Amino acid sequence: MAGQGFWDDGEGARKLIAEANGLKEWVLPWLALDSQAGELGELRELLADEDDPDLESEWRDEIRTLEAGIGSLELRSMLGGEDDHRDAMLTIHPGAGGLESQDWAEMLSRMYMRWTERRGYALKVLDLQPAEEAGIKSVTLEITGDHAYGYLKAEKGVHRLVRISPFDSQARRHTSFASVFIYPVLDDEIEIDIDDSELRVDTFRASGAGGQHVNKTDSAIRITHMPTGIVVSCQQERSQHKNRSTAMKMLKAALYQRAREEKEKEKQALEASKTEIAWGNQIRSYVFAPYTMVNDHRTEVKTGNVNGVMDGALDPFIEAYLKRFGRTDGA
Repeated sequence: MAGQGFWDDGEGARKLIAEANGLKEWVLPWLALDSQAGELGELRELLADEDDPDLESEWRDEIRTLEAGIGSLELRSMLGGEDDHRDAMLTIHPGAGGLESQDWAEMLSRMYMRWTERRGYALKVLDLQPAEEAGIKSVTLEITGDHAYGYLKAEKGVHRLVRISPFDSQARRHTSFASVFIYPVLDDEIEIDIDDSELRVDTFRASGAGGQHVNKTDSAIRITHMPTGIVVSCQQERSQHKNRSTAMKMLKAALYQRAREEKEKEKQALEASKTEIAWGNQIRSYVFAPYTMVNDHRTEVKTGNVNGVMDGALDPFIEAYLKRFGRTDGA
């Protein structure tokens, strides 16, 4: 039978089904909105011929629903990047500010955890390195959900905090910085060649909480990719083998992102593209004192509800970024 060879190829059939389902995700919502718009147009003509306050109120409610649906589809159209559909790895590093910035990095980590919960995404801590006094030295989170990378790419950059320091006995105002980097989580279809001879693998004793086993064995793994200088580490698992597997997954994602940036010629290689984590480079400022304000410097979206933002209410900032840069952003 013609085409039998194709259908015998289970992988080919799965790809075709996945492509068809992807198209349905666009076509069906558009058809539903088009039908709704047609019905509301007919209802508007009916209202022109008769005065019915209840019917008009219903019409206005449906118009608002239609506008929300159109806005949602418009936002989805901004998520058409090559990797936007993928899950995401999010890493946070404190910058200028010492203890203050380490605490700020931990606050950002909680903020993204709450955003993840709000969206119903799954979260896994791949690596967490606590600081000695307070806060964290770094954290890597894996966030699994529909278009997680597409949304979170809006968060890549330096985040600035202004507040009255809880660590300052004189209650002075301090400015802190932390950087956020986003990587797409790769599936098995994408092959990244990694030469073991180019890797330096170090084992060390895990820090922080984790039980006696973690603290007494060198189960933590740090991998350095010598040609690029990319360093990844994992100490969350009790097994050195599992930590190595997770670290290699992180390295694969970082190398893929670097290769994309070089290929597209939109940015420098990953390490060279990292701006100094300090003044003048922030994408967003979070001001706790003397007033409350969160301001995204790329889109000028602002809100005085700092507590809401720190509780994960990031969608207005993400949506504004995608609507402005989504079609052209190669992040």
